[in-house]
Parts: sequence; structure tokens; C-alpha cells
Amino acid sequence: MDKLINDFSFGLFFWQAIILIVLIVLLAKFAWKPIMAALEARESGIADALVSAEIARKELLNLKADNQKLLDEARVERDAMIKEAREIKEKMIADAKSEAQVQGEKMIAQAKATIESEKNAAMVELKSHVSTLSIDIAEKILKSELADKEAQSKLVATMLNDAKLN
Repeated sequence: MDKLINDFSFGLFFWQAIILIVLIVLLAKFAWKPIMAALEARESGIADALVSAEIARKELLNLKADNQKLLDEARVERDAMIKEAREIKEKMIADAKSEAQVQGEKMIAQAKATIESEKNAAMVELKSHVSTLSIDIAEKILKSELADKEAQSKLVATMLNDAKLN
């Protein structure tokens, strides 16, 4: 450092100062404006990017809120559809049970009517068989009783005595 101070020359310093001033003026006149314009453009680009990022963030929040709202609506609609399907199922089951009950009662009534009609038919048929059998038995008894002439005369006399004339 001592060598620099001892070798100091005012002429060299003067010319270096003038060159520095000329260089600063040239830079200010020709380079400073483009550099500043580029810096301002970059600064405005960064500011625009920050604004766009903020807008995008707000839009993303809005989209998330809309998505949540849509999901909630879909859940409510799904729950309503499930509830409605359950109600329809229960109604169908109840209707089927009541229809089966009605059909069962109809079938029971028809079966009872059929049984009653078959019972009556069987009774008529039984009475018919009993009457036919009674007639056959009576005929056979009368034939055997009335086989001879003396038994026939006796029967006619008994019947005439039993019959009361008015």
C-alpha cells in the first residue's frame, strides 16, 4: 500500500476521473434507460405474476368450495334416493303382503265353499244310497214275507185294521 501512495500521480488520476465521468455519462445516456426499462418490465411481470397467482389461488379456493358444495348436494341427493328406494321397497313388501293376505283369504273362502259343496253333495249321495239300500232291503223283506198267500192275506188284514177310516 505504501508503494501506491508513493507512486501517486495527479495526472493519471485526473485522466482516470475524466474517463470514469465520460463512461458514466455514456452509460446514463445509452444504457441506463434500457436497463431500467428491462428492470421495470421484469418488476411489472413479477407483479402481474403475483396478481395472477393470487387470482388463481382465489379461483382454486372457489373451485374447492364449489366442489364441496356439489359433493354435499350429491350426498343429500344420494341419501334422498336411498330413502325413497327404501320406502318404495317397504311399500312393495307391504303391498305384496296385503295382496298375499287377500289372495290367501280368497283361497281359504273358496276352499271352504268347495268343502261345503262337496260335503252337501256327499250327503245327498249318501242319502240317495241309504234310501236305495232301504228300498232294496224293504223289497227283499216284503218279498220274503209275502212269498206265500196266507202271509199276504194276514198283512192286508193287519193294515186294514191299522188304517182308520175317517
